Amino acid sequence: MNQEIESLTSKAKEFSTIIQTLHKEISTIIVGQDKIIEKLIVALLSGGHVLLEGVPGLAKTLLIQTLSDCIDSKFVRLQFTPDLLPADITGTKIYEHDSASFSTIKGPIFSNFILADEINRAPPKVQSALLEAMQENQVSIQGETYQLKKPFFVMATQNPVESEGTYNLPEAQVDRFMFKLLITYPSKEQESEIIQRFTDGVSHKATKILPDEKLMEMQDFVPKIYADEKIRNYITDIVDATRFPDKYDLSLSEQIEYGASPRASIWLTVSAKASALLHGRGYVIPNDVQDVAFDVLRHRIVLTYEAESEEITTDNIIQKILEKVTVP
Repeated sequence: MNQEIESLTSKAKEFSTIIQTLHKEISTIIVGQDKIIEKLIVALLSGGHVLLEGVPGLAKTLLIQTLSDCIDSKFVRLQFTPDLLPADITGTKIYEHDSASFSTIKGPIFSNFILADEINRAPPKVQSALLEAMQENQVSIQGETYQLKKPFFVMATQNPVESEGTYNLPEAQVDRFMFKLLITYPSKEQESEIIQRFTDGVSHKATKILPDEKLMEMQDFVPKIYADEKIRNYITDIVDATRFPDKYDLSLSEQIEYGASPRASIWLTVSAKASALLHGRGYVIPNDVQDVAFDVLRHRIVLTYEAESEEITTDNIIQKILEKVTVP
């Protein structure tokens, strides 16, 4: 087994060098936000999708577009508005008079990188148009199913739910996202650099440095990274603690309405493996799990009304769980 792990680590180091180059290229456009960039790359390597929340003007759109610019892929931006229709995303069939038959017009979802901008400004029916694509990598148009080409990556942005004109995302939709990331304001020093970079009259554009074939090779490698049984047990303990906190001597029963689903355990494992790859390791350590725990769990724990009224957040809950669950 040690020889196998050494072989995996050797390959992981090779891929990690490529990933660091990708991160560096993205940083030529995006100032700061290193942790957000890192988590986006982890999600991309894992084959998952990301929900990014933050107030307007924090470069959420620029971030995903820059990531796409670095990879030889097709990018499309979908601006979600109250009058958007599901067919505007997936496509539709039209009747051709000349041939007396229907032809399929594929929608913008048939791209590699999808930016679902301000997703919570569209009604739930439109939001749900992404569900099949995100879960099955396919789209159904009036009874016919079409496969989506890989790589396929959705990053949805949303404004805080307190914002005017927003709809809450359905729980089934939120659960399809591997990560929920929270983007915050830059520091004063970073903001000064942003001003200089984007007001100097020079056009800034990232260079394509990663072929999509190499990206898919890395995606195929991630599941092969070794996760010991102790790591798997650690992950199941964390997820189990969100459902039955009393078993772990946690006084959280009055604050948690519903715990995380098995999908959380799967994504914790996969994203921990991708995090290991990012750091050039062919095996998972507990720090990899802890690095992604907040991003995987924060949108999968439903709080009680009492907890929300006391302004307790899911991040508060996750922090207490990580402090209590025994680390292998």
